[in-house]
Amino acid sequence: MKTDRIYLRLPEISDLNLLYAWENNTELWSISNTSTPFSKETLKHYIESVHDIYSEKQIRFMIVNAKTHICVGCIDLFDFDPKNRKAGIGVLIADENNRKKGLASDALTLVKEYAFKTLNINQLYCTIPEDNEKSIALFKKCGFEKQAEFKQWLLVNHIFLNAYFYQCFYAK
Repeated sequence: MKTDRIYLRLPEISDLNLLYAWENNTELWSISNTSTPFSKETLKHYIESVHDIYSEKQIRFMIVNAKTHICVGCIDLFDFDPKNRKAGIGVLIADENNRKKGLASDALTLVKEYAFKTLNINQLYCTIPEDNEKSIALFKKCGFEKQAEFKQWLLVNHIFLNAYFYQCFYAK
């Protein structure tokens, strides 16, 4: 899966240090529902495992800049539910310098197409903290619509934040 700006691929062993840094960055935990650090061994096992969304109920793609071939982030499908044809989706562009360049929207567009056409998913969804205006704008731009507001949904730095639930449905 690729565009002029990015291509997506499965994680490789060469991504171990990047994933270790991203997964253990406590500033990102509030958007990823992470609450404990990951060991390199755990991440190595994940990278080496079979990436079958049907058995693991999740899949991660690394977002790679097509010009520099440098990995700039990742995009995940999670809580895959083939019976009800839905999955959660989340995207990370790790370095601020790589944001606002269309990389995340390209990745989101590619994974939406993969989810809808290859996995036969009917809907993708995400939960976004109310103060994450950039993610809200990104998901809206990519066809997601706000369906609900969850009051005091996320605890971030000892403060409860509201979160918005967004969905995107397959348009046949």
